[in-house]
Amino acid sequence: MIHVYIGPTLPASEPLLDSPRLRVLPPARHGDFFDTAIRPGDTVVLIDGVYHQAPALRHKEILALLGRGVTVLGAASIGALRAAELAPFGMVGVGAVFTAYVRGQITGDDEVAVGQAPDRARDALTCPLVRLRRILELAEAAGVLDGERAARLLAGLRAVYYPQRTWAAVRAVCRRLGETAFADWLAQQRKSDPYFGDVKRADALAAVHAALGGAAAAGPVAVQREDWDTTYFRRWSNAAARTRVGGQELATEDRLVYQQVFDPAFSERWAAYLEYRSRHPADGGPPMALAERLARATSGRNGLPADRVFHPPVDLRDKQTVALLLAGESAEDRISLVRYATALARFRRSRPGLCVESVRDDVARSLLLRVWDCTEAELHAQASARGLVSSARAVVEAKRLVPGFLEEVERTEVARGGR
Repeated sequence: MIHVYIGPTLPASEPLLDSPRLRVLPPARHGDFFDTAIRPGDTVVLIDGVYHQAPALRHKEILALLGRGVTVLGAASIGALRAAELAPFGMVGVGAVFTAYVRGQITGDDEVAVGQAPDRARDALTCPLVRLRRILELAEAAGVLDGERAARLLAGLRAVYYPQRTWAAVRAVCRRLGETAFADWLAQQRKSDPYFGDVKRADALAAVHAALGGAAAAGPVAVQREDWDTTYFRRWSNAAARTRVGGQELATEDRLVYQQVFDPAFSERWAAYLEYRSRHPADGGPPMALAERLARATSGRNGLPADRVFHPPVDLRDKQTVALLLAGESAEDRISLVRYATALARFRRSRPGLCVESVRDDVARSLLLRVWDCTEAELHAQASARGLVSSARAVVEAKRLVPGFLEEVERTEVARGGR
């Protein structure tokens, strides 16, 4: 399968994109490459991405795909930039924009950036600087400009912030610099050919053709797991994990936190996970029974429980891990979690600009004390036994549950009052 991330560089109506071998997706953003539909042996063609209105695609997300045996091509826009940066690791660059980045002829993100329409059409609202560079080169070749005038125009166009670099702005810069004849020439060229000088479009088409023809197979991949498998990457990966349960898509991380907080027996689930991880170390170390590992780690002297000594990372994309940790989840739990997610969404809508982290610590702490029926002094031990490491971490994780919990308490009190 070939997964193509495309937006303003090529219109959705482009005939080449109708190939049944292509899975055409919107511009890539942070988290998109965790898509489980991307499998080893597949090809990803990265053309467009977002980085102004949403978090941009991280380099380590691309490295992880390469490490899993996915061929990744980049061209035209953010794809060309990322390919130039990650070519030593096996990412394949295609086209003139990629070559210009590799040679250092262009360096900035703004060279390829455009303003995008907010609707599903994702049309470009502005003109990228790389296209204007190409147009100026064509104007020099046609004798419309000389090198000095072209350089002065390029400097003027570069000074315009990329979301404001519309064709009207281009004409205004030409008029201010006394280049109305060039502006008229450009208008005529664009009237004859809407894609005049559109180097990004040409590169994008070349990349898709290369993927379809198998002509851009990846070379030797120089990616080691430590290049991408970091604490931050695992956090992103877990946040992106989703599960479809009964027609409802739920965040696996939310399902886990719900169990950590509300399942009375979750300390048993965590103990089972520690045993599993001790016998199947993620780092490839020697397997060992948890009791033996604990004895070696503590020399049998301090008497600490295993959950206070070992804090292995949790990979929510690992089926065995999820099966162990969610073994106590019921259908009623999932229904409740949907209600909690709805309450959290209402909380966010009712307080524009605020996020779940804005929930007060003392409110989340009160939730934990009430649900776990423990004292403040016991909170840390309870959190550790449930895989939350510390009371401080437990408070942070529980904040996502506060709006739903408060609504549930209110409903219960109203029901009692009506009896």
